[in-house]
Amino acid sequence: MSEKVGTSKAAAGMDAVVHALRRTFAEAGVARGTRALYRLNQEGGFDCPGCAWPEAGDRSFAEFCENGAKAVAHEATTRRLDAGFFSAWPVSRLREQSAHWLEAQGRLTQPMIRRAGRDAYEPISWDEALGHIGSKLRSLASPDEAVFYTSGRTSNEAAFLYQLFVRELGTNNLPDCSNMCHESSGTGLGETIGVGKGTVSLDDFAEADAIFILGQNPGTNHPRMLITLQRAKERGCRIVSINPLRELGLVRFSNPQRPLELISGRSTELSDLYLQVRIGGDVALLKGIIKHVLEMEEARPGQVLDHAFLQKHTSGFEALREHVAQSSWEDLEEESGVGREQMAEAAQIYAGARSVIACWAMGLTQHKHGVANVREVTNLLLLRGNIGRPGAGVCPVRGHSNVQGDRTMGISERPTTTFLDNLQREFGFEPPRDHGLDTVATLQKMAGGKVRVFLAMGGNFAAATPDSERAEQGMASCDLVVHVSTKLNRSHLIGSVESIILPTLGRTERDQQAGGDQFVTVEDSMSMVHRSQGNLSPASEHLRSEPAIVAGLARATLGRASKVPWEDLVADYDRIRDRIERVIPGFERFNERVREQCGFRLPNGARDRRFATSDGLAHLTINPLVGRRLARDEFLLMTIRSHDQFNTTIYGLDDRYRGIKGRRNVIFLNDDDAADLGLSAEDEVDVSSRHGDVVRTIHRFRVVPYGIPRRCVAAYFPEANPLVAIDSFAEGSRTPTYKSVVVTIRRSTEDGGRQ
Repeated sequence: MSEKVGTSKAAAGMDAVVHALRRTFAEAGVARGTRALYRLNQEGGFDCPGCAWPEAGDRSFAEFCENGAKAVAHEATTRRLDAGFFSAWPVSRLREQSAHWLEAQGRLTQPMIRRAGRDAYEPISWDEALGHIGSKLRSLASPDEAVFYTSGRTSNEAAFLYQLFVRELGTNNLPDCSNMCHESSGTGLGETIGVGKGTVSLDDFAEADAIFILGQNPGTNHPRMLITLQRAKERGCRIVSINPLRELGLVRFSNPQRPLELISGRSTELSDLYLQVRIGGDVALLKGIIKHVLEMEEARPGQVLDHAFLQKHTSGFEALREHVAQSSWEDLEEESGVGREQMAEAAQIYAGARSVIACWAMGLTQHKHGVANVREVTNLLLLRGNIGRPGAGVCPVRGHSNVQGDRTMGISERPTTTFLDNLQREFGFEPPRDHGLDTVATLQKMAGGKVRVFLAMGGNFAAATPDSERAEQGMASCDLVVHVSTKLNRSHLIGSVESIILPTLGRTERDQQAGGDQFVTVEDSMSMVHRSQGNLSPASEHLRSEPAIVAGLARATLGRASKVPWEDLVADYDRIRDRIERVIPGFERFNERVREQCGFRLPNGARDRRFATSDGLAHLTINPLVGRRLARDEFLLMTIRSHDQFNTTIYGLDDRYRGIKGRRNVIFLNDDDAADLGLSAEDEVDVSSRHGDVVRTIHRFRVVPYGIPRRCVAAYFPEANPLVAIDSFAEGSRTPTYKSVVVTIRRSTEDGGRQ
C-alpha cells in the first residue's frame, strides 16, 4: 500500500504561512487583511469563523492557522455582489458555474428576491422582504409547515433569539448542522456519561500521558490543534492516530510560530503509532485494544484496570468483559483491517499511561454505527478511570466555530422539558412541546411536499445534505426559501422557487446597534464561552447583524402580539445575555464573566465524576461488530475535505497535503485495488451506490492511487454527497452516513460516463 501523503514533508511550516498571507492579501488587500488577522482569536478581537478549537491563555501575536486565515480572507474580501451582478447573471447561468466560482464572486450587499418562475434575482428593501416573509409564515395552516435551519457560524445571541422566535411562532422545527456531524457524539456520550459534550479542557492536554486521535484530520480541519499535540509530544506524551488515510497532519508538523522551525524546515514527528483502520472498522479495533487490556489485567490482577473507579462510578463492566472475551481475534482483525500485534501495541500505550484523552471527529460519527463508535471509545477510557481527572477524558472536536454553542442556546428539534419550562417562565408564552424535524426528517418531509417555507440561518443546505439531487428537488417544492447569508452558494439557485437572500454581517465586521458597538459570544469545543467582536468596516451599509435580522423577522411575523421586546433586546446585546442567564443553567453572571480574560467554562458534571444518567453511573456498553460483508465488486467510500475548503466552502482547487492540484472530482483508491480493476492513475471512473431500489451515480472522477486500506475509497465532500441516501443514517442519532457508503466503480464511457 502506497504511503504517499502529498508533496509536503510536514504539515504547516513555511508553506502554510505563504499560502495564508497570499490568500488574505489577494482577497482583502494588505491593510484590511492585516487588520483582520491582527485581531483574529485575540482578547477583544473576533473568534475565527472556522473551527471550534479553543484559544490558550498565552496567545501568540499570530493566533491563527492557514485555514483560519483563509476563512477570514473569504469573509473580508473586497469583492462585492450587488444588483448589477444579478442583473447580468440570471440564475440559469449561475447554476452552470462551480461552487468555487460562486463563492469567489464576493460579499452579498443588499436584500434580493427571486420571484417564483423568474430567472433572476432583483433588489428588495428590508421592510418589504421581512414583511413578505412574515406574511408567508402567517398564512401557513400550521407553523410546522415551516423549517428553520441553523449553521454553526451563528453566535449564541443570534441562536437564542432564533429559537425564541421559532418557538413563539409555534414549532420545534430547528434542524441544524449538528444533525449532520456530531449528533452521534452527543447521543453516545449522553447515554454513557450523561452529557453530550466533551469533558476535557485545553489544560488537560498539558497533563495527558497518551492521546488517541480517531477519525480526525487536524492538519486540515483543526490545524491549531497541531501546536497542542506538538507540545504534548515534546514533554513525552505518546500519540496514537487511527485513520483509514495516512494524513500528513498526523505524521509530521512544522510549527510556523517558531522562527527557527520556520526557517530551517525542522518538524516534529507526531504519531508514535499510526493504525490505518478499515472504513467502518473502529468498533472492532477498539474492541481489540480493550481485549488486550483485559488480558493484561488477567496476567497482572489489580494492576491494570481502575477497579475502585469501576466499582464506584460505573455499571456494565462484567457484561462488557464477557462480551469482549467471546469476540474472536480473527473477527476483530478481519473487520478492523489491523493486526493483533498492532492492537497490542496500542493497548500497551493505553495501559502505560496514567491519563489518556481520546479525540475524534466525523470519521467516527458519520456511520450507521456512529453512536456505537462513540460508546466504544468511552468503554476504553472508563476501564482505567480516564474520565473525570486531570489529563484525561473525551474530546469530540467540533468542526464549526459555534455549533456547540447553538445547541446550548436551544437550537434543537428535541428540546428538554426543563429548557421549555424556563423559556415559558421568562417570556410568558407556552412553547410547543412536540418534537420537531431534524435534518433527515426535513429532507423526507420536503420530498413529500410537506414543507412550505424553509429559512436557513447561514450554511449551504442543499450542498451539505445527503442525496444532493433529491435535496434540491425538496427545496424546490417549497413556496418560499429564505437564506441569511454572506456569500452566494448553490442553495440560492434551486429550481424556480421563490427565494429571498438577506445579507448579514460577518464575524470580522463591526456590529453597531442603537446602544452602540456590540459583541457576541461563542462556545468552543471545550465548553469555554468567550466574546467575539469584529473590527472591519461592513461590506455594505445595507447589511444587518443576525440578531437584528431575527428580531426583524419575529416582529414582521408575530406583530405586536409577541411577548418578546425584540427591538429592546437587539439595541444592546447585554440584554439578550441577561435573558440567556435566566433561561439556561451555567450562565450565571453572564455579562460579567464573559468580559473576563478567556471568558468562562460551562459546568460539566462528568468532569467531576457526576454522571447525569438514570442511575448516576457511567455506563459501559455492549457494541456488536458491524459484520458488514462486501460483494466482490463493492467498496466502502468515505467523504473527506480537501485542504483548500471549509465544510461546503471551496477556497481553491488544491489539496496540498494529499498532492492534488487544480481539481476536486477525484477518488482515492488503494494501488492493488486499482490494479485489480485494471485502472491506472488519472483514469476516469463512474462511482455508484445503491440504497433500496435507487442507484445513485457520480461521473468522471479521476483515479488517484493512495495509501488507504484495501476495499476502501475516499472522495471529496460535497462532490460525493449525491451517493449518500437520505434514508441511510446512524442508529440512534440519525446522522447521515457520509463516511460509510457501499459503492461500485467502473471505467467511464465516452458518452459522459453513462452506459
